[in-house]
Amino acid sequence: MTHAIYQPENFAVPLPIAQLARKTAFMFANQQPTPEKAKQVILNTLAVWVVNEYLQMMEIATELTASDSWNPVIRLCADVADLAIPSLGRLECRPVDNYAHTCFVPPETWEERIGYVVVQIDESLQEAKLLGFVPSVTTEELPLSQLQSPEAFIDHLGKLRQSPTSTSVNLRQWLTGIFESGWQSIEALQNSQEAGLAYAFRSAELFEQQAPNKPHSGTRRAKLLDLGIQIADKPLMLIVDISPQTDEKTSIRLQLHPTGNQIYLPQGVQLTVLDDSGSVFLEAQARSADNYIQLQLRGDAGEIFSVRVAFNDISITEQFVI
Repeated sequence: MTHAIYQPENFAVPLPIAQLARKTAFMFANQQPTPEKAKQVILNTLAVWVVNEYLQMMEIATELTASDSWNPVIRLCADVADLAIPSLGRLECRPVDNYAHTCFVPPETWEERIGYVVVQIDESLQEAKLLGFVPSVTTEELPLSQLQSPEAFIDHLGKLRQSPTSTSVNLRQWLTGIFESGWQSIEALQNSQEAGLAYAFRSAELFEQQAPNKPHSGTRRAKLLDLGIQIADKPLMLIVDISPQTDEKTSIRLQLHPTGNQIYLPQGVQLTVLDDSGSVFLEAQARSADNYIQLQLRGDAGEIFSVRVAFNDISITEQFVI
């Protein structure tokens, strides 16, 4: 009796490493405190870049700058090599050298990942090979002999896209009073001493002013999005208002507001709706004196979309299913 064993070196996908990828990796490395950390960042960055290029060739949308590996603070504090996939989650891209038989996977990446891709980086940093993937890990040392093929990796992403992920916010459940963690009423956020918001019920009033004669049959919730030092440590407030139109159609209104003592949104902050393929569906950008920006859409039951809030090179993406 015989059986086939997947050998990564026989089925690996060879990919060149672009000059821009190396330039970016060394730029990130120059921000690190030690040579060891700098080397780690170089390899992690190249692994993420290679997987990003591969997925784009396969016409799978990615969100490189929304990944933790592109966040300078997280990159400094953690061994992270993630790549954000709109509407799906984060993919971990782990580098290995030409002689490795196992791949190191840090424990901090064992959760909140949709899969783990192993990338072999040549010593010259000129070439790479996508060796394969596993959907989950439970140990720091992953034997390369356990990797599934790159083709199985693409199939894995396709299966994930066919059904909502556990991290998606289920808007239909909001109508029955079930809300995910972090989503609160506007009033609860306003009264939160921890949040320290000087919001003065501005958003609730705006919603009512925009439809004064129409009773509200849906529900709304708000969440604080912290873009850190980019906006002076003041979180932004994302408000999602939903109203069922029919059994299948739901109206959705999104608003983004400043908090604290900020009167206006930072100029250039973007509010974007992405469809289930990761393509831009709607987008708004704050001007110099906007105290909020808004988008409206309608969707069918079961439809998946994402909402991205971005400012400069930092972004946060929330996934939803209607």
